[in-house]
Amino acid sequence: MSALNDKFKGNWNLIKGKLKQKYGELTDDDLTYVEGKEDEMLGRIQKKTGQSKDEVKKFIDNL
Repeated sequence: MSALNDKFKGNWNLIKGKLKQKYGELTDDDLTYVEGKEDEMLGRIQKKTGQSKDEVKKFIDNL
């Protein structure tokens, strides 16, 4: 998951905006990025959207 972590660090505001566009039900609290807790955040996104973690990761990777 290190490539995803690098992407989180470098472009988080952009990624956050795109996630909110695609999944309107996500809040800023759902998308709070804390280094080292990416998996926990992906779990929150998964729970809110019904998408698998892999689907969310794939969406982020394709940004």
